[in-house]
Amino acid sequence: MPPSPSETFRQLHEATSAHGGARLFTVSRIDYDAQLSRRAYTSHPAEYPVSGTKPMVIDGWGRQVIEDQKTFVANTTDGFSPYFPDHPLINALGCQSAINIPVVEGGKVVGTVNLLDVENHFTPDRVAAFEALVDRERPALVAALEAMPL
Repeated sequence: MPPSPSETFRQLHEATSAHGGARLFTVSRIDYDAQLSRRAYTSHPAEYPVSGTKPMVIDGWGRQVIEDQKTFVANTTDGFSPYFPDHPLINALGCQSAINIPVVEGGKVVGTVNLLDVENHFTPDRVAAFEALVDRERPALVAALEAMPL
């Protein structure tokens, strides 16, 4: 029997520690019908509960991650604050850098893996390692994301 979606996400969260980890780790599922990103897993349930959503906006972040299916990396608050209206809370958690890795299935993004940490945390080597980890775990991530209710 495969692990539950939350167990799959927790295992991925733990696996990121081998590459420097992140202070804040979330996984989101894309709900195209509702035009929302729905949080499926969180390392900080008080601040970022699993029930949380964000509207899908096709801005610079949306074009890069959702349309172009490329990882977004911002190593300073100024790099992500135009796209993340919750940046004051992110900063309050000690995070000034962010990476969002798209999870692609069937030619479209079904979710994102989101890691946030201190300023300049996401070096090119770390980005490559996190992308490789998500790629390696993609089948399990897709299954877990698709098992989550919309």
